[in-house]
Amino acid sequence: MNILMKKMKIKAKFLVLFLILTLSITPSQAISAQWQKQADFPDWLGRVDDTLALNSMISFHCWHSQGVIYLKVHENVKNFDMFINGIKINTSGFKTAGNYTVNISNYTIDGINTLQISNIEPGNINKAVSVSIPYPIIINGTPEDVGIRPESLSMISDIIESDIEYGFPTAQLAVIRNGMLVYSKAWGKNVDTNTLYDLASVSKMLGVNFAIQKLVTDGKLDIDTRITNILGYSFADSRGNSMTVRDVLCHKAGFPPEFHYHDKNYDISKFKHNDKVTNKLYTGIDGSPETREKTLKAIFKTPLIYAPRTKIVYSDVDYMLLCFVVEKITGQKLDVYMREKFWRPLNLTRIAYNPLKNNFKPSDCAPTEIYGNTRDNNMTFKGIRTYTLQGEVHDYKAYHSMGGISGHAGLFSNAEDSARLASLMFNGGYGEHKFFSKNVIDMFTSPYSDKTANYGIGWWREGEDGRVWYFGTQSSSFAFGHQGWTGTLIMVDPSRNLVISYLTNKVNSPVVKPYTGKKIFSGNWFTASTLGFVAQILSIGMDSKNDVSEQLLSLLSDMAKDSVKLIPKGAKNNHPSVLNAKSKINLLLRKAKSLGADEYISKAENLSKF
Repeated sequence: MNILMKKMKIKAKFLVLFLILTLSITPSQAISAQWQKQADFPDWLGRVDDTLALNSMISFHCWHSQGVIYLKVHENVKNFDMFINGIKINTSGFKTAGNYTVNISNYTIDGINTLQISNIEPGNINKAVSVSIPYPIIINGTPEDVGIRPESLSMISDIIESDIEYGFPTAQLAVIRNGMLVYSKAWGKNVDTNTLYDLASVSKMLGVNFAIQKLVTDGKLDIDTRITNILGYSFADSRGNSMTVRDVLCHKAGFPPEFHYHDKNYDISKFKHNDKVTNKLYTGIDGSPETREKTLKAIFKTPLIYAPRTKIVYSDVDYMLLCFVVEKITGQKLDVYMREKFWRPLNLTRIAYNPLKNNFKPSDCAPTEIYGNTRDNNMTFKGIRTYTLQGEVHDYKAYHSMGGISGHAGLFSNAEDSARLASLMFNGGYGEHKFFSKNVIDMFTSPYSDKTANYGIGWWREGEDGRVWYFGTQSSSFAFGHQGWTGTLIMVDPSRNLVISYLTNKVNSPVVKPYTGKKIFSGNWFTASTLGFVAQILSIGMDSKNDVSEQLLSLLSDMAKDSVKLIPKGAKNNHPSVLNAKSKINLLLRKAKSLGADEYISKAENLSKF
């Protein structure tokens, strides 16, 4: 009976598709826009050759349940055939010359779609039917719409909530799949889904990298151009004079990981603060335009630690320099360029550099470090901030040297807007706006080399399990993204049409005794801070109709056991490593009881005796 009903439903679905004769067709004026695809039929290639079938078909990117096509029909056209993904569309309503808007949302699929226009009569009209296709957009949906298991989302939420109960600060998560925003939630005190987080190094991708990708797409920048040819200065270390934009994007330029231009007593030779030393490259701490200009000149005098292109060393200096490259080419400050070229066209309202100078209040932002940049009074330099940072960029280089607007840090956003922005990496456009060409997307996200496949051009790549700590073990080798020091992550997995924006303020916590290694923020001890656990658990059961509660419970049991193993020897009961273990064990116990799983109840009770 079930099989019969299923067959009847399938037949009914296709019957409905073929019976729809009117497709919300309304006359419209020609629209000036940046289209995903434009083509004139017949012979859209502009020539006829022996590959005859190509001239009648084009492909375009779309998501299911959305999409329109704009048609312009020549006045002498009597008839033509139109197919969307193999389904014939009734074109009887197009016999009058003019402009038409065709709703194709009943026919689109996730990914590549095909439009065929053929059998045009008469066949001797040039540009008989002209087609303009916009880019897909992000619409609202549910996890069930896109094959995400509710048990997986529940587990992620429960882990974050449990960790917050034991001392973790706050978190925010947005998930986009198949062109739908299907999940948006916030956890913790005084935050909601509108709260802005300091994105830290995620700024590198959603700021400077995006700007450069657009400049390359628009033909305004060749990334193999030498830096000296753009900015007009020569490097004090002559090895740098061959340095290209590509070298800097790929962290192969020769710069140290960071440089404190804001610290008067920074030891250039040892890259650390020393009260007995004077920093010859000191530029100031006020972040003024004059200080930014001094910082640019100081970057050109910064000693390189290796010859360009001989190795990869991740460096904030690289993206500080790239900020100046973007500003030189565009003639605009980075924040102005991003607002005009990206945020406004996308209607993003919860994103900004220097939010407190752009109509946001401190309460609109999640706080970061409690004691400024002092690491609980373990770090110092003249002018260091000692108050709780909220709405001011945490990174001291971005704040003091770059006035809050830098390529390496400075961007604030909520999870929803940052996820929407990252979704441009699927096809390069949104609605009637083009940002990147597909060629540029492919170039920037391809492996830098076979030996460094976990790097693209700026982007971090999964490669062969190269970034599982951030993207999980179930992501494809094509997955890419970036993390930020404050506790933030953007991940894009094109193979699954998936975007994850997971934001935390894990550094809004006390610095604790290390027991092993250096002192760290207590928030770093919790599972909620590890970032990659979100992608890992979200992927469990994806595109499956099977309940995964038992699988998740078994996994949680391992997480609880491992959290006990991570407790340093000698740690006291109030140490965050102990609190993290208690969080996992108590969550295991609650989950086991709710499912009546006696085996796991016993495991949790035994673990609680650690």
